[in-house]
Amino acid sequence: MNQDKDISRRWQLFAITAVIVYLIWLLAPVLMPFAVAAMLAYLGDPLADRLERLGLNRMWAATIVFVVIMVVVVGVLVLLIPLIARQVENLINNLPRYGDWAQNTVWPWLQARLHLDPHTFDSDRLLTAIKEHMASIGGVATAVLGKVSRSGLGIAMWLTNLVLIPVVAFYLLRDWDRLVAKIDGMLPRSIQPTIAYLASESDKILGAFVRGQLLVMLALGVFYGAGLGVVGLTVGPLIGMVAGLLSFVPYLGFIIGFVAAIVAALVQYGDWTHVLLVCGVFVIGQLLEGYVLVPKLVGDKIGLHPVAVMFAVLAGGYLFGFLGVLLALPAASVIMVLLRYLIERYRMSELYNQAGPEDPVVAEVEVAVHRDGEVEARVEPPRDDRAEP
Repeated sequence: MNQDKDISRRWQLFAITAVIVYLIWLLAPVLMPFAVAAMLAYLGDPLADRLERLGLNRMWAATIVFVVIMVVVVGVLVLLIPLIARQVENLINNLPRYGDWAQNTVWPWLQARLHLDPHTFDSDRLLTAIKEHMASIGGVATAVLGKVSRSGLGIAMWLTNLVLIPVVAFYLLRDWDRLVAKIDGMLPRSIQPTIAYLASESDKILGAFVRGQLLVMLALGVFYGAGLGVVGLTVGPLIGMVAGLLSFVPYLGFIIGFVAAIVAALVQYGDWTHVLLVCGVFVIGQLLEGYVLVPKLVGDKIGLHPVAVMFAVLAGGYLFGFLGVLLALPAASVIMVLLRYLIERYRMSELYNQAGPEDPVVAEVEVAVHRDGEVEARVEPPRDDRAEP
């Protein structure tokens, strides 16, 4: 009877979890502002708790933290938007130089080294095709922009999301502890200790990721942008910002930024001195990231393999769009906590610990462990009783 109740309870928990996941997937298009607001509230909650411990009530603490966050966000946008606009304009103006470099330097070098047919890299035909398709792409883009501009509903939704983020973030920040307590009170008592433990471990990892990784991305973006600017690349700050932004995926920001900076140096200067300077900037950036920023700001609590990070980002983008990309790594970190818990439960279970019957084949193998740690297995030939007289 107790076993039937336990099975029924597990099915109920599974059904509730499935319904929640399905609702999140169904409402993903409208959840993006709420997810951004929740992330801002999560970032500000520790500071609000610290102000409460200093004697302020939650309302004043949340208000002060909210104002600080908004000032920082608006200040960053005011500084970055003109810089990005100038860098993008500079990149567009230099596109003909990149095209000439590819046509007159890269493609002939590839043809000579790879012994390819000259028509394989027919740059004139490729440029003609690009120009023909650019017209159609421009027409489609114009039509799409015209439709969006004429769509009052689309503009209203965009403005609503823009206004909704700070409003929701303030209310979540003000009521964060109360909401956590209510969620804890609604959990089934049979699983409440387990959920509380997993939530605590997830909070430690998310704190290390969200706060630490954002600081790492900011520091790398500033360093790469400033370093490439000192080298003299006109699009250096833009490349540095992109490399820092993509650094949350291991080696992705480094690879894209390094290749783009090398190409920019070859096109702009055409000598090996600036190429070596670019290499120096990225080598120092990697040393800074690996030995200073990540150990100090993030630590080793997340423990996500680079392949797992790439899979999480791609899977999140495929399933939930931009919202999935935004939440991919935090969700992957929480999943890692769940997997570690399940592995520990498995190691404590009878399935793992209970000894089974002796395997007659394995019994013939004698394992010897040497002092240096090497393992040597010697297989004794099976006895054939039929050969005995």
